[in-house]
Amino acid sequence: MIVSPAFAGKRYAILGLARSGMAAFESLHASGAELLAWDNREELRESVRDKAMIADPLVSDLTGYDAIIVSPGVALNGQPIAQKAAADGVPIIGDIELFSQARPALPAHRVVGITGTNGKSTTTALVHHMLVSAGVPSLMGGNIGVPILSQEPLPKGGVYVLELSSYQIDLTQSLDCDVALLLNISPDHLDRYDGFDGYAASKARLFDMLGADHVAIFASSDEKTRLALNGLRDLGRVQNIIDASSVTISGQADWPSLQGPHNLQNVIAAVATVEALGISEEQWCPALESFTGLAHRMERIAEAQGVLFVNDSKATNPASTGPALGAYPKIHWIVGGMPKGDTLTECEPFYQNVVKAYTIGEAGPMFGKLLADKIPVESSEMMLTAVQRAAANARPGEVVLLSPACASFDQFRDFEARGDCFRTAVNSVIENNLVGTAAAEANR
Repeated sequence: MIVSPAFAGKRYAILGLARSGMAAFESLHASGAELLAWDNREELRESVRDKAMIADPLVSDLTGYDAIIVSPGVALNGQPIAQKAAADGVPIIGDIELFSQARPALPAHRVVGITGTNGKSTTTALVHHMLVSAGVPSLMGGNIGVPILSQEPLPKGGVYVLELSSYQIDLTQSLDCDVALLLNISPDHLDRYDGFDGYAASKARLFDMLGADHVAIFASSDEKTRLALNGLRDLGRVQNIIDASSVTISGQADWPSLQGPHNLQNVIAAVATVEALGISEEQWCPALESFTGLAHRMERIAEAQGVLFVNDSKATNPASTGPALGAYPKIHWIVGGMPKGDTLTECEPFYQNVVKAYTIGEAGPMFGKLLADKIPVESSEMMLTAVQRAAANARPGEVVLLSPACASFDQFRDFEARGDCFRTAVNSVIENNLVGTAAAEANR
């Protein structure tokens, strides 16, 4: 794990002992910090009882503590922990801020910070893959994979690639990235912010922490990204600002795991990032072909009877789903879940690619009405039903695509569970020879 003498002898309260909280706990304990820890789950409290004082920070005197560490999932707007921290004069931070404070004791390295509403995970994984392919020691963490504090420090010359959600940026004060990348900003998580402007401002804070001699990259032409770009230019503090929104790169047909207009933009952003780190085209170009992608993100599940099945369960809003619909010319689209709005505006430019839509979940009836006069729609309600009907209707050369444009919490624990359900359903229809059966009957 990552440890640092910067934490030795200091006092920290940790609220929440799940993945990032436990990573912070173990790092701080190994660094010689004095800890108070709490989690609502008794088994997690018991697991650290021999290393910390077990007490709820909300009812403890935290005067003189160096920080309260919370997980990114803890909302700070109006929450009791925020009021308690203010009353006791203690800052609230997260594990990314601890990583930032630990950096001076690590071997010489660089950090890439990647944020945005859509495409963060794919772009982070792609940058990491490009670096490793070029022979550069690299780790990825933050909002993806293993918490960064749980990983072994990189050797000299390594690059830490961090996917950063707005929640993580909110809990970070000093992360000076060598390269900071903003992919895009569209409405999301508005329950946590004072409207869209508040959410966008949270993303833009990554650049407030950026050193004047480091690199800022902006990859989109959307309004809020443009405002963040122009605002940084107006300040005149950061000298190395790259606008990658109009850059073009050819050869996408040769990148099997990077199809669709959104993935082309992810590639452009990733290339700008690694080139800012000194990686040449000769080094990054082969990595595009060998990149295998991430689970639940335009993931090619299987192919049967000439029909391709693609899992894009991570598409939890229309802005993410729209470009996925642009990836293939003939799509049987499984859409629905817990809606984040009452429109599918970002999907509309790609309706010509949809052969038929199959609605599921809470949003099913609303989406059925929105789509009824634009494309054929079939109400399916459940995932298995939607996959069975889509697979039966699909013809060779067509694609069955799960890209829900919704959160998963109406029917599933998370988007991963939803994607796993899709995979199971796909395997079932293939094993039972149900692919293309309706089309075959129609041709008789």
